[in-house]
Amino acid sequence: MKNTQVVFTNKARCRDCYRCVRVCPVKAIQMRDNQAFVVEEKCIMCGTCVRQCPQQAKVFRNDLEEAKIIVKENPVVAASIAPSFAAVFSNWQVNSFASALRKLGFSYVAETAVGAYYISQKSGEIVEANPDKNHFSTACPVFVKYVEIYQPQAIENLVPVVSPMIAHSKIIKEKLGGKAKVIFIGPCIAKKGEIQRPEYKGIVDCALTFAELKQWFEQEKIDLNNCEQSSFDDVVPGKARYFPLAGGEIKTREKSSDMLEPKIVSISGFDDINEALKNWTSDGQGIFIEPLFCSNGCINGPATDCAENLFERRKRIISYAVNKNEKADSSVTLELSAGFNPQIIKEIEVTEEQIRAQLEKTGKLNPQDQLNCGACGYPSCREKAIAVIRGMAEEQMCIPYMRRLAEQRTDRIIETSPNGIVILDDKLNVMSMNPAFKKFFFCTDAQYGKRISSLMDPEPFEILLNSDMKFNEQTVTHEKYNIICHQIMYCLREENQVVGIFVNITNSQLTKEKLDQLRVQTISQARELYDNQLEMAQKIAQFLGESTAKGERLVANLMQLAEDESQRKQKRRE
Repeated sequence: MKNTQVVFTNKARCRDCYRCVRVCPVKAIQMRDNQAFVVEEKCIMCGTCVRQCPQQAKVFRNDLEEAKIIVKENPVVAASIAPSFAAVFSNWQVNSFASALRKLGFSYVAETAVGAYYISQKSGEIVEANPDKNHFSTACPVFVKYVEIYQPQAIENLVPVVSPMIAHSKIIKEKLGGKAKVIFIGPCIAKKGEIQRPEYKGIVDCALTFAELKQWFEQEKIDLNNCEQSSFDDVVPGKARYFPLAGGEIKTREKSSDMLEPKIVSISGFDDINEALKNWTSDGQGIFIEPLFCSNGCINGPATDCAENLFERRKRIISYAVNKNEKADSSVTLELSAGFNPQIIKEIEVTEEQIRAQLEKTGKLNPQDQLNCGACGYPSCREKAIAVIRGMAEEQMCIPYMRRLAEQRTDRIIETSPNGIVILDDKLNVMSMNPAFKKFFFCTDAQYGKRISSLMDPEPFEILLNSDMKFNEQTVTHEKYNIICHQIMYCLREENQVVGIFVNITNSQLTKEKLDQLRVQTISQARELYDNQLEMAQKIAQFLGESTAKGERLVANLMQLAEDESQRKQKRRE
């Protein structure tokens, strides 16, 4: 089953920077386990997070393989090319563009600007029929999605016509037959979501971005330099090629009006859109508003994949559109009306008591402590607290709060350290002491503000202050306190402070001395034992020597007696 989510997170790249939370205009980003996830039902698919993520962790669904299958398995496949293609490709590439698409397997190649012309005329008719009502154009799918989810009060002000993409696809299928497939190609990520709307099912079969198209060209080794020049398979009526620019829809109307007229407004970008919705959805003044969610229009779409600056892109569109004013096909008759409905998101109800509790938990209950710095991605501490309660944000997203926690942990570590720690100012006056230091040197809080010389020799600190040494390390015996310390001192130059850390090694030092004494005694005793054993060995040897001599004489005498006795017996036998 095809994944319906259009924008999502590559978890391997997400680095916990909150950039996407900050830039998302509708805060559709949920932080979970220090990673940012796109909430599908809240996302308007504007692509801002994709454009802004420094780690490229936000990506849109790639439908290139689906498009390849459609082209391979169907005999008639049409390409509907958004008019902003002229901003992405250079002038000479534009002339070869249709040929390159045909090499990919498309049997029909046409510009979406054809559909833009007809929806522009239809919108003009609706506006003229309701001269006192304020109208918002519905050509931009991101704007429509934003209104349906977050500004439902403005739905009645939406011009009830389809987008140029839907209109053009209808025209193509009416011309080529219902079995023809249509693949839209443009700069907009939201088109992938628009074709999934139930009422548009089957009208557009796949939506690709220019980034995906370039990937396709590379895979098939199609170089626009080597493609012949050819024309599209349809003509673009009127001035519809101006459509991707701010004010382009107004210019496309046959009964074109001056954009400087007070009742015609062209806006782009989220802030201007919000301002327009705030001011022009109540009392009817007969104003027509053309909103484009991307700043400067479709030439700045999130999947444009163009290195040229906006001014160059605008110049290319105008150059391509100028002096082209073909006549409309009078035989085209199609249904262009559309309906829009609120898409209510059920949010967790948040009470004022819960908000106060959350603010208190992060040390922000006092309004003076609510910095509203926006580092977490939310414009105020209150909104961030609400997001935490609803499970969209995490407490640790607050940098001042985390810094305060770190400072508290540091203070706790210092307070509970078994080593003595003292902080002095540049005059060597005591600024801070931990309990271990007070215990080592028998002092109290009364020592604050007094010189360290009242407790110990200040020379090691003075040497450190008056030199370029980074730290001073030595072992010192403080006879006054009956303590031996290994001392490490270093300077905090920017703060004009000196820090001293005292490690009590008295017991280990005494133990070392006792071991040294025991070693001397052991050696002395070993030497004495050796001498005794040597003397005893000598005496034993002497005794054994004397005994051996006597034994030898005794054996000799016995042998002589035996021999004499043998001779006497021999003589008797004879």
